[in-house]
Amino acid sequence: MTNNVHNLTRATDDVVIVGGGLAGLFCALKLAPRPVTLISAAPLGQGASSAWAQGGIAAAVADGDTPEAHAADTIAVGGGIVDEAIALGIASEAAPRIHDLLAYGVPFDRDLDGRLAVGREAAHSARRIVHVRGDAAGAAIIAALSEAVRRTPSIRVIEGLVAEALLTEDDAVTGLQLREAGNLAARPIMLAARAVVLATGGLGHLYAATTNPLEASGSGLAIAARAGAAIADPEFVQFHPTAIMVGRDPAPLATEALRGEGATLINGDGERFMLARHPLAELAPRDIVARGVFAEIAAGRGAFLDAREALGGRFAERFPTVHASCIAAGIDPAAQPIPIAPAAHYHMGGIAVDARGRSSIDGLWAGGEVSSTGAHGANRLASNSLLEAVVYAARIADDIAGRAIPSPARLPDALVTPRGGAPDAAAVKRLRAMMSARVGVIRDGNGLADAVLNFSTLEREAASIAVRNMAASALLVAASAWSRRESRGAHFRSDHPAEVPMLAQRTMTTLAAVREVADSIADRPLPRTAQPMIA
Repeated sequence: MTNNVHNLTRATDDVVIVGGGLAGLFCALKLAPRPVTLISAAPLGQGASSAWAQGGIAAAVADGDTPEAHAADTIAVGGGIVDEAIALGIASEAAPRIHDLLAYGVPFDRDLDGRLAVGREAAHSARRIVHVRGDAAGAAIIAALSEAVRRTPSIRVIEGLVAEALLTEDDAVTGLQLREAGNLAARPIMLAARAVVLATGGLGHLYAATTNPLEASGSGLAIAARAGAAIADPEFVQFHPTAIMVGRDPAPLATEALRGEGATLINGDGERFMLARHPLAELAPRDIVARGVFAEIAAGRGAFLDAREALGGRFAERFPTVHASCIAAGIDPAAQPIPIAPAAHYHMGGIAVDARGRSSIDGLWAGGEVSSTGAHGANRLASNSLLEAVVYAARIADDIAGRAIPSPARLPDALVTPRGGAPDAAAVKRLRAMMSARVGVIRDGNGLADAVLNFSTLEREAASIAVRNMAASALLVAASAWSRRESRGAHFRSDHPAEVPMLAQRTMTTLAAVREVADSIADRPLPRTAQPMIA
């Protein structure tokens, strides 16, 4: 059932899910027949990073593979801070969730014997990635689940609203402040609710180079942080090493499965540069590959994905999505190397949640990329993100099903913030450029300090609530990266290039804590290389 914004009830006993990606859709379906209101900024099935996922879902469903082996690979990649019990739990629940998706109509690829076909991706010790038509898993999953949601009478879909503030009282959720997407000068809508699931996605669009859609701007992370929620591991941002550099924003993605099928990484001189960097070469963990690609570009040699020998004329059939992106840009990937660069792809950090998806605020759950479960540690294993999303969506639904949710209280007398207004495009452009330059693949203390000071000022003084939320998420990432004086997983500090064993622990922080970090930096004499970004 779909409603427009004008039919939105201002108080509801429904479970309110914010986000129309994989975690939100799957959770809504798992809650049926319990009444759910699902709020999506974009039309259902659009604007979600999960719809763009090419690689697929990691699951130990093949003969000879086990959840224990899957968990071991997850832990090995995660930089020493993976919650091992969480990783094993997610791996163990993979097969049932895959069968749920099949029941909802997801057409996973099968082999000639009718079994689920599985591929291999970086840092997996076995072939365990289930795909749809090679590189179309995300789009196929979202399409199937969107159709299932629209057929489910207990789910009310409200499209075209963004959540800009979380309402709380006595550390418990009381509702949301919403506004029409694309009309941020419109009057806010206040929705009273006592059970809210945030499934708003990540923050890749805070970076100038990203594979994520516009909607992945860190809004869910920001509104939870503003309400006082604990935030975990925000410094760990994964950069996909093979975004296709053809001048598009977001950048199209060249799936890791291409390297799993034998495609190589070469520089402008035709040399395979990853052979000297890691025993697994192109199939090394993503952070290592991303830094290798970054180094070749920084040295002026350029970086390219070469599938000519591995796939050649089979490219279009095996990887139609990547093929179409290349052809649209005038590149024939069967005959030419593909120009690539690292791009912000996935946030390992997010709203800290327990094994049931509960945040530190009563009545607030979080699932998918906006959350941080401890499963990914400092560096996500390929194709674990979609798996984590469906596992936690199901766990959240189970947890809510066993709870009595009180009826919502009256609406608040005042807005959380009256400031709406369209974001200042110049300020957003500067924020994104600073995130890529200062808080990107390779970081250092002075650059991070500069970013922290700029984001702190913007978060405090921006006229637009949308920009203030972007700045809050950027500040969480930058301040936590500045505070972690080591290199671990996807977080690489050129001024602290080694891991520090005593720092092998997760980060737990709050927005108040990172504001204090900004204040401490402001009191120190440091180089200032950028002007404040006031919107």
